[in-house]
Amino acid sequence: MLAVDSTGSVLADSLTIHPSSSPKPGWSEQAPEDWVTGTMRGIRKVLGHPDVDAEAIAAIGLTGQMHGLVALDEARSVIRPAILWNDQRSAPQCLETEASLGLDFLLQHTGNRMLPGFTAPKLLWMREHEPDALARIRHVLLPKDYVRFRLGSELAMDVSDASGTSVFNCGKRTWSNSMLDALELPESWWPDVAESSEVIDALNPQMAEELGLRAGIPLVAGAGDQAASAVGTGIVEEGIISATLGTSGVVFASSNTWRTTPEGSLHAFCHAIPGTWHLMGVMLSAAGSFDWFGRSVLPDVMQEAEARGDDPWDELCTRAATIEPGSNGLFFLPYLTGERTPHVDPDARGCFVGLSPTHDRNHMTRAVLEGVTYGMRDCLDLVRATGVHAEVIRLSGGGAKGAMWRQLCADVFGCRTTTTTSTEGTAYGAALLGGVGGGLWPDVPTACNKVISERDQADPGEACEAYERLHHRYRDLYPALHRWWSAK
Repeated sequence: MLAVDSTGSVLADSLTIHPSSSPKPGWSEQAPEDWVTGTMRGIRKVLGHPDVDAEAIAAIGLTGQMHGLVALDEARSVIRPAILWNDQRSAPQCLETEASLGLDFLLQHTGNRMLPGFTAPKLLWMREHEPDALARIRHVLLPKDYVRFRLGSELAMDVSDASGTSVFNCGKRTWSNSMLDALELPESWWPDVAESSEVIDALNPQMAEELGLRAGIPLVAGAGDQAASAVGTGIVEEGIISATLGTSGVVFASSNTWRTTPEGSLHAFCHAIPGTWHLMGVMLSAAGSFDWFGRSVLPDVMQEAEARGDDPWDELCTRAATIEPGSNGLFFLPYLTGERTPHVDPDARGCFVGLSPTHDRNHMTRAVLEGVTYGMRDCLDLVRATGVHAEVIRLSGGGAKGAMWRQLCADVFGCRTTTTTSTEGTAYGAALLGGVGGGLWPDVPTACNKVISERDQADPGEACEAYERLHHRYRDLYPALHRWWSAK
């Protein structure tokens, strides 16, 4: 949660943690009501900051996790806990749909493969396993759209978030009747779509009173988290590419034309700027792999750093920096929760390859960082193959805070990397979209050019050539292990 003024300065921020549950292995759910109460708590905290004037709020922009299924009944009440983006239960439905309709059909009518994280296959899972709940559905929303509905009154969705539902024609920026008919999902379930900076609702009087705001503040359509993050780091024109080292890893490239990739190897979605699209490669476990490794293998190091008041990730990176590039022949595959890009494989799993008595925990630490960065390079190579290139890759996310990992990215990517002056890309992007909708800036690119600049430059170093060779070795490992992972 951020409050941003017309100069792009962050006046106040707030963080709220939403609990999640995993009723079965591979499942991930949250209660939509927790998002609403968390949002309200965050707004109240931001409004309590002395630099924030509640009367000066021009508009509210929203962003949120993509793909999550919020199913509503006739009374617009939530039917079941939301099934989230990282939930893998609908993998069988994705395989069955691709087999019955064909990959070419999916790419023609949506521009993308159907993946377990997307929204529509969750409904297909409900049809098979929760038919009574499915029969009650009258409306389908995504997470941030449910929050906006509760703040205002309208059911709507923006084009960037709709792109990840599996029933949206991204090239035409509208719902795909062909997909809805093929999947037998009613068109009436899906709300109107809007461009991300478009004002589509207003803060309702009840919420305004509870929050201490004036009623009628414009509510902007907003964007899915990745498109909002791209806005927040200035990835709004073709030729600018970002790499986000968050829990998941994302390579994101803006495109001025509609592009798809062979076999849907990259997500091809609508961007948060009218008339533009984006290509996106997604690793399911990027910095998440690093955090898992630290908490599971080096808990003593993490705890000691935290006790000193130091960032435990910095301590791990310091240890990794003592090891030569290549980790003495040790590789790590970061497929802890399956993978999306470049391998659509929910059965893939993480592993170390090449362990020997010469390796210690520092070698393993560097191997994890290298493995994640190799995976990001896989995504980047797919983007480059479409004809979209950039001389500089903008880094964001928790992993981009450390100089060691930023330099590793420059060496593995083979090009300059930078960070940006906006450190909270996703929330900052939502704020900029709100500012455009509220009239503070005429359009999104203008807003980004005024308030975002680059910093923390890293150029490819001596290790670049070695990493080119090592990346080829890394790419050989997935095909070698795929058959073993897929055996039941």
